[in-house]
Amino acid sequence: MNIEKSIYATKNVFEESFEKGDFYNKQTQDEQHLKAILEFLPIRSGMRILDLGTGSGYLSFAIAQRYSNVSVVGLDIVEKALEQNRQRARKDNINNLTFTTYEGIVFPFEDCEFDMVFSRYALHHFPKIQTSISEVSRVLKKDGHIKFYTQTEWTDICGHEGLNLTDSFVSSIRFPKKKDTAFGFIELLEKYDEKVIAGYDLEIIGNEIYVTEKVNNILFRK
Repeated sequence: MNIEKSIYATKNVFEESFEKGDFYNKQTQDEQHLKAILEFLPIRSGMRILDLGTGSGYLSFAIAQRYSNVSVVGLDIVEKALEQNRQRARKDNINNLTFTTYEGIVFPFEDCEFDMVFSRYALHHFPKIQTSISEVSRVLKKDGHIKFYTQTEWTDICGHEGLNLTDSFVSSIRFPKKKDTAFGFIELLEKYDEKVIAGYDLEIIGNEIYVTEKVNNILFRK
């Protein structure tokens, strides 16, 4: 599958997920993790901040509402979801938050336009990750910040673009997946050691499989 088809397929899947809402929210929304991120990010008055892969705007809305003196832009490929976000922002009179769509590769912004870029549970969907990180570096001002969720690979990737590791913390996320769409689930259980399986704290409730994973939250400085 080429890059354009990959982006198109991802866009369609997430448009459908955001439209349905409830199940995707159960997978990604975590108030404890949100609070930890809000305390972790060094946000200052007057900042212009980019939420890369914003989706439903879970983190964008929280930051815009907590910091009325910053400007937040949510960027994503999902057009319908972003229009819903815009309507919500207008309804709630959140005037420091906007949402922008793009084609999934080149960011539609000028060089050095943002003080901070963050991304939550999105980067593993990016088909040209090195190009995306290059774009992050391009739109960041000097001394900007970026937050990612795995460490060794992202430290290497970001290091090539002049982004240096500053700080990190580890959190966990527990999320469900529909059992009837978890193809190969039984085979995976049979393949891996019991200690490995236990580490994910698997639990089957009805038609949902619950999994717990550790997540690295990483801050980079340009």
